[in-house]
Amino acid sequence: MDNVKKHISVITACYNEEENVAALIKAVANEFEQVPQYTYEHIFIDNSSTDNTVGILKDIAATDKHVKIIVNDRNFGHIRSPFYGMIQCRGDAVISLVADFQDPPEMIIKFLEKWEEGYKIVIGIKKKSRENPIMFALRRLFYNLLASVSEGGEKPVRNFTGFGLYDQKFVAVLRSLDDPYPYFRGLITDLGFNRCELHYTQPRRAGGTTKNNFFTLYDMAMLGFTSHSRLPLRLSAFIGFFSGIISLAFAIVYFIYKLIYWHRFQVGQAPMVIGMFFFSSVQLFFIGIIGEYIGAIHRQVKKRPLVIEKERINFN
Repeated sequence: MDNVKKHISVITACYNEEENVAALIKAVANEFEQVPQYTYEHIFIDNSSTDNTVGILKDIAATDKHVKIIVNDRNFGHIRSPFYGMIQCRGDAVISLVADFQDPPEMIIKFLEKWEEGYKIVIGIKKKSRENPIMFALRRLFYNLLASVSEGGEKPVRNFTGFGLYDQKFVAVLRSLDDPYPYFRGLITDLGFNRCELHYTQPRRAGGTTKNNFFTLYDMAMLGFTSHSRLPLRLSAFIGFFSGIISLAFAIVYFIYKLIYWHRFQVGQAPMVIGMFFFSSVQLFFIGIIGEYIGAIHRQVKKRPLVIEKERINFN
């Protein structure tokens, strides 16, 4: 029994990545050739791609039994599909790797070394990035803001995208969760487990264009806030309270000034119009914040499945 090799699952979520999947399969295979003490499987969960991604994967999987494929019945989004793919993995450890090479495959061996030292979670932290510097700065700002407003114990990990190795014991806990819209990046700190953080420089996307847009990034950001902090809700109460005090103070000042200078002081409509638009915008902003929390509750209540599969390939 001592000679039984440990089995590693590599999970890659993809959507319209026909330019990258074949090269990624080869890169992962090259890494595991350097560590023959492990066996591995490379699982792709495809989010109903509209290009030839699935066709390329099927062609490779026909001759390479390391490659396994889950094809979703439709696009279930960038949050549910990767999480579902991870909990399908049965390896002794699971490595999450994106399809566009922004998670460098050469980190796999370093992850395995730290895992063998006893860490249940080994994650990659991007200290630098070769992506658009403006986007990297905005992402860094978000991570810092989320960490500063988060409640509870340990703060969410800054500059962490999900890239890492996860022991099957941790994945088993994920599998037991009843969360239809999980914020995986936050679960790393919420669930505990001893963790090692390795720094890396994030490379540029290898091929194709990013599938993220303003709405997907906003969705991820708001999920982080609603999962980790009630500060926006409390801010609405605080700002409403202090705005009321300031409004009352201005009203008293205007009233006294009018009594003293009755004939010379003209209040005018400008203060009323400006005040009305200001407080209306504040109200709309916080109604939107409350709506995000209500939406998060609504997703939990519906209890819909993470993903509905269309087919599986090479799963025996």
